[in-house]
Amino acid sequence: MGLFDRRAGKGAPFDWLVVGLGNPGPKYERTRHNVGEECVRLLAERHDAPLKAGRDNSLIGEARFTVEGEIERAALAFPLTFMNESGRAVSSLVRRYRIESPEQIIVVQDELDLEPGVVKLKNGGGLAGHNGLRSIAQHLRTQDFLRVRIGVGKPPNKERGAGHVLNKIPKREREVLDVAVAVAADAVELIITDGIEAAMHDIHGR
Repeated sequence: MGLFDRRAGKGAPFDWLVVGLGNPGPKYERTRHNVGEECVRLLAERHDAPLKAGRDNSLIGEARFTVEGEIERAALAFPLTFMNESGRAVSSLVRRYRIESPEQIIVVQDELDLEPGVVKLKNGGGLAGHNGLRSIAQHLRTQDFLRVRIGVGKPPNKERGAGHVLNKIPKREREVLDVAVAVAADAVELIITDGIEAAMHDIHGR
């Protein structure tokens, strides 16, 4: 029985799993590495699906979207594992919510290869050295999940990489990232309601 086998869980399967990456705890709130978490929290607010601690090492909210007159259900999750163990939580959530395909998983992440505030979507592909994505790919045994990438820019040098994503952000850049988090939430909604290609056309054209 494979990970993406709906017979593996109980109850009606969910249509989507949206995962916002970050590190747990107040120390990491509002850092570059946690913009994915911020996006999922914003989606939870928009869709009246408050995040609550549950099983599967995650905070979880359950949202409903209307797609062509039908209701689709999405689990909104923030793994409480640290970033490099994200896959452990995500694989557990896939089983719990009986997700059938990696194309039903949307991962919202910080992206060093994009300038601060830029939001880009990606359908599968490489992992760009991101520890959270690497962990998810290892546990799911596939890289075919969807990504919403929020640009946080590169550090001045490799030696300062960890500090760049984990330290507090200057006010002006923080304001730029707040806008990007909202755009990323728009992107998730568009993927669910209109599909990945239409969402790319809209978000990449902004």
